[in-house]
Amino acid sequence: MAAQRMPVPEQAPRQELERELAALRDRVNYHRRRYFALDDPEISDADFDEDFDLLVELERDHPELVTPDSPTQRIGTTPASKFAAVRHATPMLSLDKCASVAELQAWEERCRRLLDDGDELRYFCEPKIDGVAVSLLYRNGTLVRGATRGNGESGEDITANVRTIDAIPLQLDGRAPPTLEVRGEIYMPIADFLAFNERMRQAGERPIVNPRNGAAGSLRQLDPRITATRPLSMFCYSIGDHHIGDDAAWRPARHSEVMRQFRDWRLPVNPRGQLLADLDACCRYVNALLEERDDLGYAIDGAVVKVDDFALRDKLGQVTRKPRWAIAYKYPSEEASTVLHDVDFQVGRTGAITPVAKLAPVFVGGVTVSNATLHNMDEVARLDLHIGDTVLIRRAGDVIPQVMKVLEDKRPPDAGAIRMPANCPVCAAPIVRVEDEVVARCSGGLRCGAQQRERLRHFASRLALDIEGLGDKLVDQLVSQALVQDPAGLYALTKEQLAGLERMGAKSADNLLAALAGSKQTTFARFIYALGIREVGETTAAALAAHHRTLGALLAADVESLQLVEDVGPIVAARLVEFFANDANRQLAKTLHEDIGISWELPEGTDAAGPPPLAGQTWVLTGTLAAMPRNEAKARLQGLGAKVAGSVSKKTTQVVAAAGAGSKLEHAQALSVPIMDEDAFVVFLQEHQEQLQTTG
Repeated sequence: MAAQRMPVPEQAPRQELERELAALRDRVNYHRRRYFALDDPEISDADFDEDFDLLVELERDHPELVTPDSPTQRIGTTPASKFAAVRHATPMLSLDKCASVAELQAWEERCRRLLDDGDELRYFCEPKIDGVAVSLLYRNGTLVRGATRGNGESGEDITANVRTIDAIPLQLDGRAPPTLEVRGEIYMPIADFLAFNERMRQAGERPIVNPRNGAAGSLRQLDPRITATRPLSMFCYSIGDHHIGDDAAWRPARHSEVMRQFRDWRLPVNPRGQLLADLDACCRYVNALLEERDDLGYAIDGAVVKVDDFALRDKLGQVTRKPRWAIAYKYPSEEASTVLHDVDFQVGRTGAITPVAKLAPVFVGGVTVSNATLHNMDEVARLDLHIGDTVLIRRAGDVIPQVMKVLEDKRPPDAGAIRMPANCPVCAAPIVRVEDEVVARCSGGLRCGAQQRERLRHFASRLALDIEGLGDKLVDQLVSQALVQDPAGLYALTKEQLAGLERMGAKSADNLLAALAGSKQTTFARFIYALGIREVGETTAAALAAHHRTLGALLAADVESLQLVEDVGPIVAARLVEFFANDANRQLAKTLHEDIGISWELPEGTDAAGPPPLAGQTWVLTGTLAAMPRNEAKARLQGLGAKVAGSVSKKTTQVVAAAGAGSKLEHAQALSVPIMDEDAFVVFLQEHQEQLQTTG
């Protein structure tokens, strides 16, 4: 519960007021940690705000009692005119790099040549965060200074800025050495980076190029109040010097000991850091981490392999400005520069006109890229993009490559302007832009062949009704020959019609008809997603399905009731009502369900208007499932009402650990979260399947 302030007499003894403030600071710090670090709050936001506001009030009335470690001091102070220089007591070294297992093995061989035969090498591996290296200085457990790495010998004093970052404790838990220097990486989580950029675009301001630039720019703000608005976090990965002060109570012999102690002091440590017995285990680690790269929630550019034993590190020493006892295993770059040759304008299923950059092919993020999205013409204008420009592109995982920046100093003198066409490049209908929308649209509606094609492709896609065999080329033929205009038309196709198409014989026709018949048994979430409603993605469709359960209930929903659904705000609610207010869309949904027979299932005896069996539960999938693709497992859990999260916390109801499960499994074990292996998970789904009955 929030604190209830007791009346404090004007002449209250100073000691009583100090005790009240100390207790309040401890309580606010405790609940900040529950919220920001553990993702496991114990009180409501309103109760927390009440405590925090009371602390602000008391400190405002008694400024002489404000302490440097008070949580109120995170909000930023007045701007500085410049950053003061800081000289590092021990240089912040850079790391040697490798990009293959053979190079990693060669590094170990070099290490062994410098060590004695009896020396046992064990390694500590951790993700190489793509952020900004910083140094934190604590005296008697209190944060007194933050500094950038700079040139390794000296950096800049950014104390006021690092104090605004919630992940960084202003006061360490437990007993700490008199002087402690902590080193780590400040970064911007990817989800927060994307959300921040979206807010910037909506405000007409320049987005951040990438998460690393966002972290670096945020830390170099002269006004810490600006830094306080940026979504920054930190992972600590080393100490500046392991011979710390004169405190004999803590003399770590190994890096792994330091990481354990950091956790005890409440310093943020990457949960994927692991102590490994040999180099073979390190090789498995770096390969597994690369597979997880897109699911981590933060940008990495490799893995770091370190000798764990400090005594062996001393033997190995360093060369130039790099330690011999550590190496960075670099992953393929996710950014590269190339030349913009042209811009095409593509038409989406809702008529949205999207400019697409046609690029000189470049290898980035593990693949060769020749196209990149430009989103809309506002983005083209913001980038000041011209034909012939050299651009920086970014590709992370399966994300469509994006143009992040124009390298203006490389612009040729004959660079050409980019203009939106007046008419649709497919159907020639006028292109219109609705007021307050950034997207221009073809006004042709379903008379536009491009919109017909995209709607059919979406309907048949893997996350929708997953109709195998209905590929892009076949969809093109169906639309161009006027055999199908909307998804309902797919189910009226005959074997003769299909067999007469290019590259389609009798066998292929039979296979597609069988796939269409099989697609009629699906989940309500997939059905909603397949309709192609603007702003309704896979997650929102699952939330709508879990809440409404039947098509009739969804069709009857209004804007107000729709906003009671998780992940549905006023914009999405308005899109849903607008979609079903259109007679053609409403009739299509009813035809697909009532006439064609596309149906979904509910557990036996469940009230269609009641909660689904896993409502309120959060599940996490980790490892590689052999029985089904992860998207299918996720969809089936969502169909039962569960929320499927990407990370483990104390809020997690169940973790499904398949082959190759890594740090998520370890995190679940540490938090005592229930764990289910794949065999048990398959049985669990089968048990629910056996209880299912078709409803409508």
